Amino acid sequence: MLAVLACLSSQAHAAQCGNGPGGFEAWKQQFAGEARAKGVGGAGVAALQQTTYASATIAADRSLHSFKLSLDQFLAKRGAPAIVARGRAMKQKNAALFASIEQRYGVPAGPLIAIWGMETGFGSQHGNQNMLSSIATLAYDCRRPEYFTDQLYAALKLIDRGTLSGSQRGSMHGEIGQTQFLPKTMLEYGVGNLESSSGALSSTANFLKAHGWRAGAGYQPSEPNFAAIEEWNAAQVYQKAIALMGRQIDGGE
Repeated sequence: MLAVLACLSSQAHAAQCGNGPGGFEAWKQQFAGEARAKGVGGAGVAALQQTTYASATIAADRSLHSFKLSLDQFLAKRGAPAIVARGRAMKQKNAALFASIEQRYGVPAGPLIAIWGMETGFGSQHGNQNMLSSIATLAYDCRRPEYFTDQLYAALKLIDRGTLSGSQRGSMHGEIGQTQFLPKTMLEYGVGNLESSSGALSSTANFLKAHGWRAGAGYQPSEPNFAAIEEWNAAQVYQKAIALMGRQIDGGE
């Protein structure tokens, strides 16, 4: 009985998700209390209190249509030939950087450049949403609160450390840096400054290595390293696009 009452008490005090802006301010107050109890410091809690409901993020989250396209349609929509052409030039221009990354992490230039080009147009499109408001809104929203609650705690921890600020700008779902890391991924695999090409690409290689990337093994579908690409993004069409463009950038067809 005591265990049941404790469980009910915990549920009663948990911040309640919502499906619109109406309950966001009350949710923030509840969540701030939970965050303090979990050791989030004053800087993180203060940043959380400054967040606002991100309507644009919710609209974007409800309309992710491109991942439902065929591979050919997806490649055309994302401008794959341009990414490959520029990617080959970027590989030559940054040859020493990519050689250093491959030596350290075992990941060749092709898939890293494909991710870089796909995510931010090689660092040219970082997004202009408030990172913390986007993630807090998604943690509050009833669609995927558990996933984004983890991201929110990671963001608050990074703010407490001084690694991020509450004013950090990012993409619609709170992704930041030149290869678009969410805070939890940044906390676990970030290497250096994600706003720089070297930091972002090294961090991406570190992520792939941590998810089983084997130096010298193939990364096309059915080859050993494709599983690491699957961990980077859950959409199958995205995974296949990265593998295909990476191979073309690395000199294959």
